[in-house]
Amino acid sequence: MTVSVAVWSRWTVLVLRNAPELALRIPVAWRVWRKVGWRGLLAELRRKLRPETDYLRWVHEHDTITPKLREALRARAAALADGPLISVLMPCYNPDPQFLRAAIASVQAQLYGRWQLCIADDASPAPEVRQALEACQAEDPRIQVVFRPKNGHISAASNSALDLVQGEWIALMDHDDLLPEDALLRVAECVRDHPDAQLVYSDEDKVDDAGQRSDPYFKPDWNLDLFRSHNMFSHLGVLRTALVREVGGFRQGLEGSQDWDLVLRCVERIAPSQIVHIPRVLYHWRIHVQSTAKSMDAKPYAAVAGERALDEHFQRLGIQAKAEYLGYGYRVRYALPSPPPLVSLIIPTRNALALVRQCIESIQKRTEYPSWEIILVDNGSDDPAALAYFERLAQQPNIRVLRDDRPFNYSALNNQAVALARGELVALVNNDIEVMSPGWLSEMVSLAAQPGVGAVGARLWYPDMTLQHGGVILGPGGCAVHAHKALTHDSHGYACRASLIQSFSAVTAACLVVRKSQYQQVGGLDEVNLTVAFNDVDLCLRLREAGYRNVWTPYAELLHHESATRGEDVAPERRARFERELSFMRRRWRSVIDHDPAYNPNLTVHAEDFSLAWPPRHALP
Repeated sequence: MTVSVAVWSRWTVLVLRNAPELALRIPVAWRVWRKVGWRGLLAELRRKLRPETDYLRWVHEHDTITPKLREALRARAAALADGPLISVLMPCYNPDPQFLRAAIASVQAQLYGRWQLCIADDASPAPEVRQALEACQAEDPRIQVVFRPKNGHISAASNSALDLVQGEWIALMDHDDLLPEDALLRVAECVRDHPDAQLVYSDEDKVDDAGQRSDPYFKPDWNLDLFRSHNMFSHLGVLRTALVREVGGFRQGLEGSQDWDLVLRCVERIAPSQIVHIPRVLYHWRIHVQSTAKSMDAKPYAAVAGERALDEHFQRLGIQAKAEYLGYGYRVRYALPSPPPLVSLIIPTRNALALVRQCIESIQKRTEYPSWEIILVDNGSDDPAALAYFERLAQQPNIRVLRDDRPFNYSALNNQAVALARGELVALVNNDIEVMSPGWLSEMVSLAAQPGVGAVGARLWYPDMTLQHGGVILGPGGCAVHAHKALTHDSHGYACRASLIQSFSAVTAACLVVRKSQYQQVGGLDEVNLTVAFNDVDLCLRLREAGYRNVWTPYAELLHHESATRGEDVAPERRARFERELSFMRRRWRSVIDHDPAYNPNLTVHAEDFSLAWPPRHALP
């Protein structure tokens, strides 16, 4: 395993800084090591060595507006004197007056001056709330307040605020949260640069009573499948006013998830290219006991409303699917086509009797999906026991054995088998895979059958139950790595992304399902330039280039045995081949490798664990 000097230096600093705490945690580390081994222990150390003070230092160095920067931003705001009017929508009900005044003050402090603050007070019983709102309205004509005579809950209040809107754009804001002073300027510049945009969203973090920031969520670019798993759009969510009115505003009965429901209805009417992400923290979500920033338990009705919002979204689209709240997000279960299509499972091997037998027997014994065949590609096996086993397999009605004695070319072996596959879908499966969850193939096929989906990847575990594959992120390692690699089994990962269905630019062919027609449409695996490495990443990127999205699901779980112990390939000729293939990938896919839409420029390219980038890779101010 190659580790850069920068990574070792970072580790050294972290260990030294946290040495006293680590010494006290030696007994805990021993228990972790006994349970999940070195890989799991290192993952837990990485998590423990990233305290909130690390983010505070990052904020100080990379997300603090200095006087010099403020002057430059003011000049940019002045250049947008005729920019769009942005109406900030703020439904209000009985907030802490101190938090309310701070929220309003953060809008008034915006460097971009073309804003309108539309507040609807939903009959707050506390008299000091009305007093604070009346005082703010009197001092700034850009603040408009409507006092509702009767409490109607947040959807009704939001619609009352919507009635006040005069701007081309609506920014959603809670009555106790904060905007950084450059938030609306960044939005105005974004919509200027993307005239076709209909929806804009940013990164976010949380802020406590003392004003200390924590828990940043650095989001990917638009990711429909992740959005259907949790509301990654809100905070700061900005919507074109005409679109909001076209879909009917906020729906009553969806309280707690009314913003999510609104955006779901908007998304149904626009193209993905009209949804733009600003990779900067432009919203500080207030943490207190009544806020879902602290826990969804504060508003349990919101979880039920979220299920309804998703279910009705699928009904409107004619998609058979059902949402279930899991506590950290939502699982969407898509219905299988009727009848379930045949899937051709393609398993290349050379000898490896124990591994391939384990793989095939686990498929036969633990797969609930009813319609599949296996194509075993024998690449020059010479072990008599393996050959005898393959001969017995070939007698089974749903298993074929193809003999191919050419020098190992993973791409060519799979392409040959796909050409002969009878299935509507094909599954590329390594011979060192073992099925864990009986519903693995049903889950992957149900996703691969959805409109617009290309390749579907699974969640793969090492035998010690640390994560091997949680999707592929581009950039780290010079090309591609597995997201959340070595994460422990009981962890949901960064922003729970290791436990939620989402799109990635690529997924691994160790277990990958795709329609045969799509596979052949893009030319299959590259037999010429990528005989061994990165051919699955390249395939996924060509599917993406053709307009499909590649999806990873944590609900198809399998063990990946051999890769956990395979050492680095250091044979000179193999190393040279790897370097050629890496160079090809960098030439062919440089733009997407340098900016993976499923990742974020504020996150590191020196590790797979979604830790902070020092410095971030977005354009400098």
